[in-house]
Amino acid sequence: MSNSTPGMARSTNRQAAAARLRNLRTRLLSLAAIQSDRLVNEELARAGTRKWHYAVLATLEEFGPASQAELSCRTGIYRSDMVAVINELGDREWVERSPNPADRRQNIIALTEQGRRQLPKLDKLLAEVENEVLAPLTPPEREQLTRLLATLVDHHGQKM
Repeated sequence: MSNSTPGMARSTNRQAAAARLRNLRTRLLSLAAIQSDRLVNEELARAGTRKWHYAVLATLEEFGPASQAELSCRTGIYRSDMVAVINELGDREWVERSPNPADRRQNIIALTEQGRRQLPKLDKLLAEVENEVLAPLTPPEREQLTRLLATLVDHHGQKM
């Protein structure tokens, strides 16, 4: 009796897959995304953080202080999840929360110096993961992949 049931296989050998599957771009994109996401999550976990932490820190660094609602829109993190992410980052003293002077019902989230120092470490870690994931591609192919993926994401209306 075979151990390989649907959803149980750990890796996919392209040559062993049916031609329809080998050439189905959406499937290939999904498989690459799953592998990439797994590696990113594992490496961030080793560093004691998560991809949502990085998304918030990077967004605050680039755009400056923002409300939780603005951060949710800019990062694509659901508002209901954003509270927990901000709490986690606040516990680490990577962000600080203060009342919005224009609207006391709202908080403004700002990057702290500790959070600012954390970003280059996370950038380096993610660059290493990206190099691992994209190892078989040449630099021009990586640039082309970036353009193509951005086109797909933009077309389907996803926030980056």
